[in-house]
Amino acid sequence: MDQGFPAQHTTTTTVTTTSTTTLTSIRFDPSYIKTLPGMLKVAQVVLNLLGFICITVTSHSNFSRGAWFNTVAMGGFWFTGILLVFYLFHIVEKFSKIPWLKIELTFCVLWTIFYMLAASLAAGYAKYVEAFGAAAFFGFCAMVAYGYDAWLKFHASRSGALAQGQHTPKQVSTVASPAY
Repeated sequence: MDQGFPAQHTTTTTVTTTSTTTLTSIRFDPSYIKTLPGMLKVAQVVLNLLGFICITVTSHSNFSRGAWFNTVAMGGFWFTGILLVFYLFHIVEKFSKIPWLKIELTFCVLWTIFYMLAASLAAGYAKYVEAFGAAAFFGFCAMVAYGYDAWLKFHASRSGALAQGQHTPKQVSTVASPAY
């Protein structure tokens, strides 16, 4: 027998697996609003509504620029508002099989582009109607909010994160001793 090698040795194998933990009960959780995605959604809903009001109170709201801005604002208001309710009541977590992050990423990218166009058109008409200038300001703010949200969703979906819920790592260790 070789003096440098012990007569017995132990082999330890550690396997790390990840399990997904989601609760399927619908419950109200106001703490979501304190998270960055929650604050972004609230800001987006408010900016959509403020921009819509600015255009609607003018007598020029039926012009194509105003109508396009209001279409973008109300589309964003309703979609983002419904998503906010889904997150507040953990409906997203209940239906975790739906690719929420990819849906939100697509929506946020589209609304960033739509708001860039709508706010630019409103800003071009601001020299005639002051309310269009205010709407353009809120539109550009909404564009930034949706763009940042899209960036966050892109990185979250790329890393394999869940929209709501969590991945829980589990470690399983096995010890095997060779039989002599």
